[in-house]
Amino acid sequence: MRVRRLIAVWAAKIVSTACRLSGRQGVTFAGKVALRIDPRILRDLSAMVREKIFVVCGTNGKTTTNNLLCSAIESEGKKLVCNHTGSNMLAGVAAAFVLAAKNNGSLDADYACIEIDEASTLRIFPHFKPDYMVLTNLFRDQLDRYGEIDITMDMLGRAMKMAPDMTVIVNGDDALSAYLAMKSGNSYVTYGITERVFEEQDGKEIREGRFCKNCGARLDYEFYHYSQLGKYRCPQCGFARPAIDFEASSIDMSEGLGFTVENRHFYANYRGFYNIYNILAAYSAGCTAGLELRAFDRVLAEFNPQNGRMEQFTVGGTHIVLNLAKNPAGFNQNISAVMEDKKEKDIIIVINDNAQDGTDISWLWDVDFDRFSEDNIHSITVSGIRCQDMRLRMKYVNISSELIADVKSAIEARVRDGCKNLYVLVNYTALFSTRNILVEMSRGRA
Repeated sequence: MRVRRLIAVWAAKIVSTACRLSGRQGVTFAGKVALRIDPRILRDLSAMVREKIFVVCGTNGKTTTNNLLCSAIESEGKKLVCNHTGSNMLAGVAAAFVLAAKNNGSLDADYACIEIDEASTLRIFPHFKPDYMVLTNLFRDQLDRYGEIDITMDMLGRAMKMAPDMTVIVNGDDALSAYLAMKSGNSYVTYGITERVFEEQDGKEIREGRFCKNCGARLDYEFYHYSQLGKYRCPQCGFARPAIDFEASSIDMSEGLGFTVENRHFYANYRGFYNIYNILAAYSAGCTAGLELRAFDRVLAEFNPQNGRMEQFTVGGTHIVLNLAKNPAGFNQNISAVMEDKKEKDIIIVINDNAQDGTDISWLWDVDFDRFSEDNIHSITVSGIRCQDMRLRMKYVNISSELIADVKSAIEARVRDGCKNLYVLVNYTALFSTRNILVEMSRGRA
């Protein structure tokens, strides 16, 4: 037993407990402390995982997919390490292993399911080589941090080369993700939705992967699901949507989400077409690793999206849904999920521009906020650091909004005078603080 590792584990657990008692998340800080004391701790602890290590990457859906995969593996009676909170950079990943370790510095885990920020893969993969990577999708995100999508694809491509024995479970409906997996040299497995789900296509929606990454020609689409996800083919070089190994069909969104894959029908009682991809990704990953997933139906029935991913609260008789929306593709899918609810609703939009959000918020102009002009929108409130910018964005689509910069005050106002059906859409750094507010309010402590 290395004394340094033991000290690092104890120190991280003390830091995490202190942060939690003071109302702070503290996961990342605990990981930083552990790595400072013992730079080898992530390498040592990950080597103690007895069976397989999964990582989940992609622009949208990482946290939900990763947590769902964790629940599915736990339903098989397995022990695992998982960064449930979504802390997905090097320090957060280190913390997941360190905080799961025993007080003697050892790790008792069959599997690890680790969400990883795409830009952090190159820093994390030197510590351990995953057995599987789930790649959800690739969209434009935080331009001042990632740059254009080509930069993100290059980082992920280099990371894949660092783990040549890793199998990639990829969303075959995303031309960018599929191209990356097909050209990586890694073995890959695909999942996707082959049937047309939406008859009407929004011609104004931003589509990131319109051009073939192989030859540059414009891709032909038989249909889109959303953004660039759909059934595509390049008329010039022949690059096309790959054959799908795990194919969802019989899509039903009339009440919750239902679909069939491998002659098994699954149902989840929450909204958002994009969540079908998250469920399908988790199922495909588990099956690819040889898990039977016999209780997957029960996992879906009991799974409660947390950490601000369609998370539900009740405050003063008002039903509240909190959801993360941090880039154009994700926000447009949030809007679709909100509009699936035909009841009257209030909406609060919280936009910050801290370093983790990306200080460039020009992406707001690529979001289809005009869809909030329907009659069943009772009110729209803008909040957060960049509430003035958000209010201006709403003005440009002729939608009136109320500005309440303080998030707690905004929620209190809508609970007091709203229609009892509230959606709170937040970007990244607003998520944890807003969730804390809602947790306290739902417990009657605020």
